[in-house]
Amino acid sequence: MTAQPDTASTPTQLEEEAEHVGSRRSSLWLGVVGLGALVVSLSQSLLIPVLPALPQQLHSSPETVQWLLTSTLLVGAIAVPFMGRLGDMFGKRLMLLVAIGAMLVGSLITALSSDIVVLIIGRAIQGISAAAIPLGISLLATLLPARRRATAMATISAMLGVGGALGLPFAGLIAEGGDFHTLFWVTAVAAAVAFLGIMLLVPEPKDRAGGHIDFVGAALLAGALVTLLLPLAQGSDWGWGSPRTIVLFVATVVLFAAFGLWETRHREPLVDLASLTRRPILLTNIASLFIGFALFASLIGTATYVQAPESSGYGFGTTTLVAGLTMLPSGLAMLVLSPVAARLINGIGAGQTLAIGGFIVAVGWILRITVTGSLWEIVVGSTVVGIGTGIGYAAIPALVAANTPSHELASANGVNTLIRSLGSFLASAIGGTILATVTIAGTQLPSLGGYQILFAVCAVAAIVAAVIALLTTRPSSGRSEV
Repeated sequence: MTAQPDTASTPTQLEEEAEHVGSRRSSLWLGVVGLGALVVSLSQSLLIPVLPALPQQLHSSPETVQWLLTSTLLVGAIAVPFMGRLGDMFGKRLMLLVAIGAMLVGSLITALSSDIVVLIIGRAIQGISAAAIPLGISLLATLLPARRRATAMATISAMLGVGGALGLPFAGLIAEGGDFHTLFWVTAVAAAVAFLGIMLLVPEPKDRAGGHIDFVGAALLAGALVTLLLPLAQGSDWGWGSPRTIVLFVATVVLFAAFGLWETRHREPLVDLASLTRRPILLTNIASLFIGFALFASLIGTATYVQAPESSGYGFGTTTLVAGLTMLPSGLAMLVLSPVAARLINGIGAGQTLAIGGFIVAVGWILRITVTGSLWEIVVGSTVVGIGTGIGYAAIPALVAANTPSHELASANGVNTLIRSLGSFLASAIGGTILATVTIAGTQLPSLGGYQILFAVCAVAAIVAAVIALLTTRPSSGRSEV
């Protein structure tokens, strides 16, 4: 009797097939979650180039129109830690869908209206979606195997830069003759695709912590953030020594103190302050504050710089579109180098990788101070800043994941994202004050010296972040190999 060929798969073949299926599935998860992160990042920069033209189009004052940005930032700062805690309690995927859903609803509201009040409401709803990035990072860190985790977190983190890099030139194109409502239709469509993709393709992890919502803690934290961020956003207009600015800062101290007392005594706190004071997490969050400062200053310190008239002695008189395009290489570098950042994290550790990123950012800012002769030199300097920021942003969630239990990961990433946002607020406040103070004689135009002071502050901030990162220790647990 002739022996029949053995058609059964060998163990090796089965392992290869399982690996292929797992790789394809992981790529799909990363793709749809990454799209959600991209549209959130995109929405945060889209309005910046068109903002000067909106008061006339909307028949409103510049101060009122500014709330289209401020409302998004304020709501986002409040939503991020709260949504992170809810993600740990009720499911990271569920809260990610809520965040992307808020982007969709807010985009539709703003796309369909020209009333300034309705637009501000829509933008405030969009602010809830800021939680999508830390929730997405936490979701993938929980779902993916260790060997894929670093690449996924690096890619999602890179979307912060990619969104800004794509958003500025696109919005610049709209600013030169298009309808600003187009911006919101783009985010609405992208949010709808991301929402459906996550709902249909991404599973919900089973590591839910359960528990009860700390409403008192949420109210105290929200109040503290509003009283802190509002004067940071409006201080240059109100005056840093004005009574309402001082009163709000005093209220910030009181509310944060009350929040700390409540959280330390509550059985199920909104934010586990004991976890935040663990050395690796504490140092990571401090470094994140300085890295967040350096990235946002790149946005405000490049577009306005190249648009300054040539008579300023440093500017190039570019259009809004060209100014946006100068940021494109920086954002794309963050995305392209995310696999490199992942290899560094797996090879030398997240702390050392964050330090490398910080030092590269400092080099970029030094280039911005010393090499200013042509537009391409400005692009090179900002791209180096983007490369360093991309590496640093990839390492930060890896450090958080390495030192946080999975059932607390969304909350920890939410707090870290909030702290990075505070860095951006500080960059806006400090940078705006420097540029408004150090001006060309007889004009309100920032001088080259003003920009150089801002860039020097950014370089110092990046070096501080790098030194702090070196103080973090690489955990010995298996979860550290992300």
